[in-house]
Amino acid sequence: MEGIEGSGKSTLAAAVAERLAAEGRSVLLVREPGGTRIGDAVRDLFLDPEIRIGPMAELMLVNASRAELVAAVLRPALERGDIVICDRYADSTVAYQGYGRGLDLAFVRRVCEGATEGLMPERTFLLDLPVETAFGRLRSRGAPPDRLEAEHASFHERVRRGFLEIAQGEARFRVLDATLPPDRLVALVTDELRALAS
Repeated sequence: MEGIEGSGKSTLAAAVAERLAAEGRSVLLVREPGGTRIGDAVRDLFLDPEIRIGPMAELMLVNASRAELVAAVLRPALERGDIVICDRYADSTVAYQGYGRGLDLAFVRRVCEGATEGLMPERTFLLDLPVETAFGRLRSRGAPPDRLEAEHASFHERVRRGFLEIAQGEARFRVLDATLPPDRLVALVTDELRALAS
């Protein structure tokens, strides 16, 4: 699941995982950064609004977390035959650190490929919505913004544009209108994952 802040991807990922598990399927839900002790520590650092992190350090931090997640969690789960639902993955890094921060896209992709060891999703769902709508959702939560949520709208516009450009070149992407009712989104994604898993 991919998308800008406030797109609803975390809520959708959890709802889809819950529905598939209720059907008796073996499902693993993970988020990035996170999913391991190292990843969770990186996540706390990465999102802390009190800490300043440069673009290159961001790239390396998130990929250190990802490398551990792939080796320790994702590959074993896939070998067991689990359906793995990941709340963010390498495309987020290309969108955020490449398009958003302005790092060289080819370099960002090479670093991600090293961290993932070439492991990519069979299907990627991009929840797309206008940045202004996303900001409205974030404000309605009433929680203080994390380090990325607090970025200027222009940054999030670059990230959104990046996601859409990435999706155009990859057949595995399904771009979803994130303003659709949540139940409709859950049904769309669940139906496609059932078909992939059968």
